[in-house]
Amino acid sequence: MCGRFTVTAHPELLAEEFFLDEIPLDFKPRYNMAPGQNIPLIRRNDAARDESRRLEFFRWGLVPSWAKDANAGRPMINARSETVAEKPTFRAAFKKRRCLIIADGFYEWKRSGSQKVPNYIRLKEQRPFAFAGLWECWKAKDQTALYSCTILTVPPNALVADIHDRMPVILPQQHRETWLSPKSDSAALHALLRPYAANEMEAYPVSKRVNSTSTDDARCTERVASQETLSLF
Repeated sequence: MCGRFTVTAHPELLAEEFFLDEIPLDFKPRYNMAPGQNIPLIRRNDAARDESRRLEFFRWGLVPSWAKDANAGRPMINARSETVAEKPTFRAAFKKRRCLIIADGFYEWKRSGSQKVPNYIRLKEQRPFAFAGLWECWKAKDQTALYSCTILTVPPNALVADIHDRMPVILPQQHRETWLSPKSDSAALHALLRPYAANEMEAYPVSKRVNSTSTDDARCTERVASQETLSLF
């Protein structure tokens, strides 16, 4: 699964990487994005024949449009790629509401004896990238809208397999337009849902400070010796 990630790149680099005209002025680096928080994503504009992209912030944890309660049950922060086209929770979004979730690294916890050691995983080039995501719009009785999203996962590549049994889908730049395009058929979309190349990624242990969702600073991503992960602060 993917339960924490970072977005620390400079806004100008994000605009360049994702072909955005602008980034909100209040966009700040995040070192410990967590479920339930609003996270940055890119989707197509709703207007017909409008193919422009826009950056928005949706709640992490998808709520289907047909749900009776927006806060009932466990947050749907991840969707398994193998079943996303059939599961009622994700089926409609997979067909019509796909998005790019902006990131530049993510955390996974590796079991070591009785402990779980957090590891930070990123591209060796340390550039921002995009998770394959889905979004939904849920409306309350008073028509107040809640926009939410989820991250797709696949079996791990060789690097991540040593840490966890799933990893998020990372879309190379040449595949992002296919993922966003309403013209892409199911076969083309499923072809994108595969592990990212392990030789282009790196992973290292970080402090258990990241375990707390209230901790959100650059120290979360700092490499530590394995024994140092025993300390929270």
